[in-house]
Amino acid sequence: MARRWQAVLTIGVTMALAVVAALAGVSTDEAQQLKTILTPVGAERAGNAEGSIPAWMGGYTTPIPNYRSGDPRPDPFAGEKPLFTITSANYRLYSDKLPEGAKALFAKYPDYRMDIYPTHRTAAAPQSVYDSIARNATQAHAVVRGIAYGVEGAVGGIPFPIPKNGFEAVWNHLLAFWGPAREAHLRTYVVSADGNLELATAYNEVADFPYYYPTASSASMGGYYFKTRHIEDGPPAKVGEGYLDWQPIDIGRYKFAAWRILPGEHRVRKGASLSYDTPDADAAGYENLDEYYVFFGGLDRYDFKLLGKREMYVPYNNNRLYTRPTAEIATAKHANPDDIRYELHRVWVIEATLAAGQHHVAPRRRLYLDEDTWFAVYSDSWDDAGRLWKFAHATMYLMPDVPAVILGSQFVYDLTLGGYVYGFAFGDQPVQYKVTPPHADSIFTPEVFAAQSVR
Repeated sequence: MARRWQAVLTIGVTMALAVVAALAGVSTDEAQQLKTILTPVGAERAGNAEGSIPAWMGGYTTPIPNYRSGDPRPDPFAGEKPLFTITSANYRLYSDKLPEGAKALFAKYPDYRMDIYPTHRTAAAPQSVYDSIARNATQAHAVVRGIAYGVEGAVGGIPFPIPKNGFEAVWNHLLAFWGPAREAHLRTYVVSADGNLELATAYNEVADFPYYYPTASSASMGGYYFKTRHIEDGPPAKVGEGYLDWQPIDIGRYKFAAWRILPGEHRVRKGASLSYDTPDADAAGYENLDEYYVFFGGLDRYDFKLLGKREMYVPYNNNRLYTRPTAEIATAKHANPDDIRYELHRVWVIEATLAAGQHHVAPRRRLYLDEDTWFAVYSDSWDDAGRLWKFAHATMYLMPDVPAVILGSQFVYDLTLGGYVYGFAFGDQPVQYKVTPPHADSIFTPEVFAAQSVR
């Protein structure tokens, strides 16, 4: 009898090991590419054949003289002039290097343009992040339910530096490096179809990335890779509102969790998580909750297909933008082209189509992920009639003090109705974006959230 149980146990262990092997990341030999032809995050080290994209040489980590945490980070390329300009008259010549949404804006607005500057591959991260990515490359894998539901065996860096499918690439975007935690004062503006500019919300944000805590392990991070708390201080009608959100790394085991508080109620209610197609109450219907950070939240409503790489003109090294006044940036019809810098970079292209049995107001989307950071720099979205409906783009922000390049402010256009959202904006104030050590866990509990929001 003992021998029989031993045989059963042996078979069970063997099967379990086989499952893990089937789910595991790339081979050790393949991971060695991160030290040779690929950068530590999985981008191509070499430049392009024309020389218009340079080789990656470690990113931009030059110290900022006398820098204090939270101060505006200066534009190190302020003296540069555009190489050329793409306009409504010539954009078709550059069609292969533009997202569909940008082409729609060129066709719709004669004054829309892109000023193209020299490319600088400024993206960098701490060595500890690179070390984690090297480990993740061979250890990260899908949860048992499938890659659409979560990731295991990864922490401290993007999980799939050599992605094999679109899901892995999008997980890299969701788990890209912002630092372990941040504090910021941010605003969301809405520009209506008739050109009216309105402050939708202003808020103080505290956000932590337990996935990037210095002491985190894949087993100890607690099941949530991101936690954020917003408490609103403007406009007057919204003062005291707020929400709390937790994003799970395995939606089969941990649920999306969100809470909201409204002035006068003095209690916290369960709210809609930052995921899927729930309209954002702070964006006048122009933006859904999963359009935060261009794409955010659960992956399970789509099939994500990896289409490969393209060279594209993308908003990059946009530190100048964060010093400009809102009224200058958020002009009628579209953001002011004077304030946005574009460069030629390589991006991963991901096609998202509705998964079987699922529903979403945008049944087809296309994401464009910057190879040097894994952040989505663009998103095209189509409606259920097959019409190009929305276009979103980031404005990559260089923070050499971290070091990092992050997604930064974003614009989400409604191409059907007109109008757009200018989100994650700093408004008419000095940039207040601090990368900080982790905050106390209690900061992100509903009880403390309620107490803070009514002060």
